[in-house]
Amino acid sequence: MRRTIAIIGAGLGGLTLARILHLHGIKATVYEAEISPAARKQGGLFDIHEHNGQRALKAAGLHDAFRRLVRPGEDAKRVVDKNGTILFDRAGQTRSPRPEVDRGELRRMLIASLPPVTIRWGHKVMSVSSVANGRHEIVFANSTRTTADLLVGADGAWSKVRALLTPARPVYSGTCFIEIACPVADAHSAIIGTGTLMAVAPGKGIIVHRNADGSVAGYVALNRPETWLSSIDFSNIRTGLSIIARQFAGWAPHLTRFITDSTADPAIRLIHTLPPGLRWPHRPGVTLIGDAAHLMSPFAGEGANLALYDGVELGQSLIARPDDMNAAVAAYETVLFPRSHEMARWSAQNLALFFGPDAPASVVDLFDQFA
Repeated sequence: MRRTIAIIGAGLGGLTLARILHLHGIKATVYEAEISPAARKQGGLFDIHEHNGQRALKAAGLHDAFRRLVRPGEDAKRVVDKNGTILFDRAGQTRSPRPEVDRGELRRMLIASLPPVTIRWGHKVMSVSSVANGRHEIVFANSTRTTADLLVGADGAWSKVRALLTPARPVYSGTCFIEIACPVADAHSAIIGTGTLMAVAPGKGIIVHRNADGSVAGYVALNRPETWLSSIDFSNIRTGLSIIARQFAGWAPHLTRFITDSTADPAIRLIHTLPPGLRWPHRPGVTLIGDAAHLMSPFAGEGANLALYDGVELGQSLIARPDDMNAAVAAYETVLFPRSHEMARWSAQNLALFFGPDAPASVVDLFDQFA
């Protein structure tokens, strides 16, 4: 009997799982809340690591397509202090082991690798619940519903599926991002260099990179309580940005101009995390991948890479055990937990290094280890 597999979320992890299953003739359906692939911007550059993200793309038969998306030299890193003094400056590599790609382009590549009927756009999940024999029912905002033999939560930080397995919920890390972006400007580009600029100090930072068209994108990072953040009125962009810029009083003007020149809606993104080492007891017919399973800060660069790898690991486990879906899920979870624990621990450690009392020297030491 053919088993039905429902994947909630058309992010990198869910799409990779669907791709692996498709390559082996196993049908899965991806349900995505967004109405189309272009419904929102998918973020900027991120690096794909050899030990997990690139391995996943090779297993998915997409490594060559991925290499065509790589932005050569964009892995360059520059660390400066609040005065703009360069403390670390590493040039990009033509064949980097951690090449940079645009997240939106990578997602479009994964979408194109699937039959169009695989993804059901405009299917926002309202609730999930258990029914008989380990099956689960999903109810959508468009008044439709479906049941599945295997329900995979690839639905990110605020996963609806996670609640079936654990009461754990994301908690605010104490660090927030405010998105910034500037139009094409040679002056900004010269300050950034060829890759990513990180201007950091205890409790704050400005982190930006150049886009392919020469424009600048990134974010301001601040360690602030939620109550302080909620008090800022961003209905007037210029007023909101001026409040943010005042948090960088005494910084070099050529750095604070990344804030005051920004043309982006200064939306605040609170950095939430799940507890490192999160586990759940195996439950028939349901599991998690990506941020739904191991939400962490971006300061190890592992979140998207782990999502890709989770999708491959779960897919390959299902392929290897075609007659025992529950055994396949249990085997996947056995290796998932220690792997994600280590990465979450590393991510939390790096977050403390970036904005802790020893910044920016602690950030320079971190990059020196890799250099």
